[in-house]
Amino acid sequence: MTEPGAAAHAAASQASVNTELAMRRTGMAFQRTRMAADRTLMAVIRTSLSLIGFGFTIYQFFNKLKESGMLRGTAAGERNFGSALVLLGIAMLILGIIYHIRFMLELRHQRAEMRSSGLIFGESNFPTSLVLIVAVIMLLLGVFAALSMIMRAGPLG
Repeated sequence: MTEPGAAAHAAASQASVNTELAMRRTGMAFQRTRMAADRTLMAVIRTSLSLIGFGFTIYQFFNKLKESGMLRGTAAGERNFGSALVLLGIAMLILGIIYHIRFMLELRHQRAEMRSSGLIFGESNFPTSLVLIVAVIMLLLGVFAALSMIMRAGPLG
């Protein structure tokens, strides 16, 4: 025969294991959410890089055509379109970085609350996102490209 206390101890032990597994799953869910936010920022980087690169290419293409004499008249519309694409890419990147930072701060705050309440273990840390660092570098390069376009823009007549 089994002792009545043994069954209660086994049930309590099983509940403890289930609670620990749930806490670990929740902790891993925070890591997956963090990685999803990084992937979202990478998509913003790709799109803004395409806009910046394409805008800069359009700007340079029409600028070189004008300098070589192959293009008669003004290329102001084309150059303005290229500049607008670069500025749109920069704006998109700025908004993506701001959104990412705000989201990560809120996620860290929620995680800290759950950790202090004892709902998750939170043994692993949330390092600074490498994707965020790359996004800031890309933003600086985009601003540099825009400034070089603005500084080189002369009379188009």
